[in-house]
Amino acid sequence: MSTLELENLTKAYSRKVVPVKDLSLSVGNNEFLTLVGPSGCGKSTILRVIAGLEQATGGKVLINGEDVNPLPPKERNIAMVFQSYALYPHMTVYENIASGLKLRNMPAGEIQKRIQDASQVLGLDPLMDRRPSQLSGGQRQRVALGRALVREPDAFLLDEPLSNLDALLREQVRADLKQIFDRQKSPVVYVTHDQTEAMTLSTKVAVLSEGYLQQLGTPTEIYKTPANKFVAGFIGSPQMNLIDTEQVGGAVLLGDFKVAMPEAAQSQSTVVLGIRPEHVRLPEEGDSQTIRGDVFLVENLGMSDLVSLRVHGDENLVIRSLIPADATWQRENLELAIPPHAVHWFSTETGARIE
Repeated sequence: MSTLELENLTKAYSRKVVPVKDLSLSVGNNEFLTLVGPSGCGKSTILRVIAGLEQATGGKVLINGEDVNPLPPKERNIAMVFQSYALYPHMTVYENIASGLKLRNMPAGEIQKRIQDASQVLGLDPLMDRRPSQLSGGQRQRVALGRALVREPDAFLLDEPLSNLDALLREQVRADLKQIFDRQKSPVVYVTHDQTEAMTLSTKVAVLSEGYLQQLGTPTEIYKTPANKFVAGFIGSPQMNLIDTEQVGGAVLLGDFKVAMPEAAQSQSTVVLGIRPEHVRLPEEGDSQTIRGDVFLVENLGMSDLVSLRVHGDENLVIRSLIPADATWQRENLELAIPPHAVHWFSTETGARIE
């Protein structure tokens, strides 16, 4: 059983440049942790510190309970897959996958067995005699994954491995990745800017901003109960509607639409109301109130339309809704419903979630 733990990890390049700040988290056997966040939030730096390519300024990296900070990369038994594939152009697929094992002086029979096992999983058997220049982007990425898998490491680190692939190929390789790592026992730490990858691949997601951990949880927890305004706005596509509101008698007004506040929020004069576009829907029987407005933008997403609405009673208030593409609705005086159970509340001052 392998474990990877970060204890109060900090990485600073100077007093003003600190991409990782007091980060603590753990990844256990059969766990797939994805690090997400905007550019510059410290995702790739964390991977590089775990791998030993960067030295931690403070805190510990523990693999199976051992502090590996003093160890060079080659002694950490970690396999890393890069965005750029990093294949040797003069070597065949077989030689590329075998290269790391040969450096460890592994017996030839064991090398062949591990490569055969990885090749069957990744579908590389017909490609073994080819060189990287003769492979597609998806095939090169599979070779890079194969080189990592044969290591049988204590942890896998993957730094945006699908970002160089086109959309269709990315979807295919993402599905392959999920099946491959479902069979692995070692912890996986995966860096991506793609929310779909984070939601579909992960058992846990860590949302980062400016070097700080904002929330750690399952994909469902991150989506359904974001810990603060930043997580709510970052996770989800289309982005959550986040509206600054003022309290009026235990409720807030969205134009002429009144939304009751939870008791915990009623002590604050202003709060942020959040509602995801997929939860702003056309009215159904039993809806006592609807929000009305005029549509000024419709974005066709295929199965649904992303509709932007200027709310009657507050011309500065815009709400976006995902409406099924086959639904019938009108651009002027459109009625929409906001289910109370789908509303999120956040502190104006701290951004923290209000239950």
